[in-house]
Amino acid sequence: MNDAHFDVVVVGAGPAGLGAAREAANAGARVAVLDDNPRAGGQVWRNGPAHPPAKALGAALRAMSGSVTLICATRVVAPLEGRRLLVESAEHGGARLAYARLILATGARELLLPFEGWTLPGVTGAGGLQALIKSGVPVRGERIVIAGSGPLLLASLATARAAGAKVVGVIEQASVKSVMRFGLSLTATPAKFVQAAQLTRGFAGLRYLTSSVLQAAQGNGRVERALVERADGRIETIDCERIACGYGLVPNTTLARALSCATLADGAIVVDGMMRTSVDGVFAAGECTGVGGMELAQIEGRLAGLGAMGAEQGERVAALRRERERWLRFAARVQTAFALGARARQLPADSTLLCRCEDVPIGAVRAHTNWRDAKLHTRCAMGACQGRVCGGAAQVLFGWDVAQVRPPVHPARIGTLMLGDDDCLAP
Repeated sequence: MNDAHFDVVVVGAGPAGLGAAREAANAGARVAVLDDNPRAGGQVWRNGPAHPPAKALGAALRAMSGSVTLICATRVVAPLEGRRLLVESAEHGGARLAYARLILATGARELLLPFEGWTLPGVTGAGGLQALIKSGVPVRGERIVIAGSGPLLLASLATARAAGAKVVGVIEQASVKSVMRFGLSLTATPAKFVQAAQLTRGFAGLRYLTSSVLQAAQGNGRVERALVERADGRIETIDCERIACGYGLVPNTTLARALSCATLADGAIVVDGMMRTSVDGVFAAGECTGVGGMELAQIEGRLAGLGAMGAEQGERVAALRRERERWLRFAARVQTAFALGARARQLPADSTLLCRCEDVPIGAVRAHTNWRDAKLHTRCAMGACQGRVCGGAAQVLFGWDVAQVRPPVHPARIGTLMLGDDDCLAP
């Protein structure tokens, strides 16, 4: 694989990435698809011991021609000069890949906001709970509280129930008015209306608390109860063995920023109607350009694949662009309905950890005026995750600009770094 050259390299093997690879390959390109997971599918189509591959994933893989090389369990460590990427495979180690066009389909990551007890065993993100279950972690019979905001809570509910868990409460920070308005708006997207009906099947009898936030997780060495703050200030206690809490998704744009692609205030990659970024030869598609769901990601991936091959005209492209606009309107409705309110953004106690990697509490961070100073003085974001968790929280809680990237964008072996260009990896 070292120094191999491809017409198109796609980073990310989720719905957007696979859609892009399909279109580029069908147009005659030699395509490589990279993904850091051991299997293709991304977060949406993640599969494992307890979850066989989704039919949609099988169809997406079959639709790609034989000119697509799927390279899993591989991370991009850094962009190199001359349209090359430094990558590292779990099995084969470091390598360099060259490309004529690059498509970023790096998806999004979960927004986790700290609260008292969030580092207790048994606390995960809402999306993290889904990933654990699909990877085979048993939850049958466990009482689970799912909290945060957005449609991901319902997806986690459905996954947990299907695995035999007892979901004892869903805690949504948005108001009942916002949730109901959003539910009614789903009639404009029948596919989402049907999906919502499936996710909420058996919803009757479930404690679905709106205008409420998870205040704390408590337990002796492990989660035993969740403390929930209601709209009127009352605190309710819900006994449970597991808590899954997530406040939506944020675009995963670390590699895009390392490539100097322009981004919006929320971190999303700036693209045009054919998914071109501000950097020549680089395209982007899916959640990294703005969170909008699987349908939007697939359409954007196909547009990126066509754009990378110069196919920008014709009714097919026009139809895809119209579909994209329709799903962008849906994404805007989601964002409006589940926008984080003041109570979701309230700072926890100073003793609550913000950076779990380096054990840095909220109090130590908020003593500073910006992200750079906080990192320099407290080692916040200097740990293994490189600020992917605490950076998103700091942006929401303090309003700081956390868009600071310096290669390598992922931890890598010394042998891999030695394959890179000195000017790209120097501090």
